[in-house]
Amino acid sequence: MSRPSNLIHGGTTRRAAIGAGLALAGASALSQAPAPSDEQRSALKQANADPTLAPDLLLPEADLAWWRDAKLGVFVHWGLYAIPARGEWYMFNEKVPAQRYAQLARRFDPKHYDPEAWASLAAQAGARYMVLTARHHDGFALWDSPASFGRFDARHAAARRDLVAPFTAAVRRAGLHAGLYYSPMDWRFPGYFRPRELAANAAAMKRQCYGQVEELMSRYGRIDILWYDGGWLAHQGTDADAAWFWESDRLNRMVRKHQPKVVISPRSGWQGDFDITEGDRIVTGPIRERAWEQCFSINRSAWGYTQGENTLSGDDVIVRLVETVVRGGNLLPNVSPDADGRIPAPQQRTLRELGAWMRQYGEAVQGTRAGPLQPVDGIWGTTQRADRVYVHVLRWPTEELQLPALPRPVRAARNLSGASLAWREHERGLAITVAPQDRGAPVTVIELTLAAAG
Repeated sequence: MSRPSNLIHGGTTRRAAIGAGLALAGASALSQAPAPSDEQRSALKQANADPTLAPDLLLPEADLAWWRDAKLGVFVHWGLYAIPARGEWYMFNEKVPAQRYAQLARRFDPKHYDPEAWASLAAQAGARYMVLTARHHDGFALWDSPASFGRFDARHAAARRDLVAPFTAAVRRAGLHAGLYYSPMDWRFPGYFRPRELAANAAAMKRQCYGQVEELMSRYGRIDILWYDGGWLAHQGTDADAAWFWESDRLNRMVRKHQPKVVISPRSGWQGDFDITEGDRIVTGPIRERAWEQCFSINRSAWGYTQGENTLSGDDVIVRLVETVVRGGNLLPNVSPDADGRIPAPQQRTLRELGAWMRQYGEAVQGTRAGPLQPVDGIWGTTQRADRVYVHVLRWPTEELQLPALPRPVRAARNLSGASLAWREHERGLAITVAPQDRGAPVTVIELTLAAAG
């Protein structure tokens, strides 16, 4: 695809003209663009990265090892959209003009924002990292951002303070890795929806993106994860289709200059260090060799705060965690604090239930790799570490679970719940029996110790 120079380099534009374009065209651009359904948004974000773009920017496996070991993080979607409490797509879905939406900033002063409590909750859940939406598609930045068009940021809102700095500090104090989410797109810019026709406006949005990403990567110490989202243009195609516009290889070279070892998601159009599966459906299929992560919201109504919730239970999240890790992935469940900074009680309960399970069974999850056996959808899968293989049984089709032959003979088997089990090896593999009353809920986890290699 050709690369118009005025889109890539910005051309010569006047800030006043761009501002007028935002004021006059913001509402019409939102109303003209069709609102995709939740299913369409999800589908459009699956094959989202160019797998050939800038392979030299990929982290070596040694620098990705901590992330693969972590297995579990906590996502936080939080911003102005928590005030109307109708989800993070409120501005677009309800066709709110940019100037009217901006008025929410006058009310955004979260009196109960306590990132220490957030980080403590994530640690209790067994998470090893936490990712905050520093800026979503609405363009509002949670930090003091000189690069923000119109200073649409927390420092110039009612909050009068940077909200990212205390988050990153609290997460590190809790012993977690710090991640920041950033959306390159911005609904306030009509050029987002018509980048060729409104080239100067689109170029201003791009300059904002580069400036804000550099702020996030240079101000807050070590950032472990940069979680891009929204690299697509006009909600069309995939993020990779817009790589020509964002020059995502150039963007991420700048990121690597400030944060050489940050783990980067693929949604800037660059291939990224890991793949993403979005949505709370239970994953199926074989082990995936490339690093990947499943993300979803514990509140099934939206990623951002809503007054009416449809909250997943702890068992719901545990099943998704198991089905992910036995296929080589990480899980990133999302919480959605209210406008005052409080995580809703049902979501807190879910994370605490997850944490109780992780305290008992976390050794079968964290620090492991998928395999050695391929998972059977909805029934069982395996993880492994050194001479240990962990069998995660979600459903018992028969009283005796039959597994294929393992790479080496089994020396011992243990039910991690502490309950009893029976096992036997035979010519075709391994048979395991656990009485119904001794099976775990929602997963039975069995540790197998293999004979020494050689």
